[in-house]
Amino acid sequence: MARSIDATSRLHQEEVQFKVILGAAYPFFLAAAIAQRVMPAREPGRPAQRRSVFGEAKAMAVSAIPYAFMG
Repeated sequence: MARSIDATSRLHQEEVQFKVILGAAYPFFLAAAIAQRVMPAREPGRPAQRRSVFGEAKAMAVSAIPYAFMG
């Protein structure tokens, strides 16, 4: 029983750490998403549907942050 409590506590701690890192990294990814919008598109056949700049920034952050927990 103690192991399940420790495992739950650890998962909660990692979730909190993930959210803190996401909050700290989000402004950098937001700047990158804005820069991508300002730069001319390299792909002329790019689809018309795009996420908002904020959605793109969150997607970039969420995909990059798990690497901080590897190892």
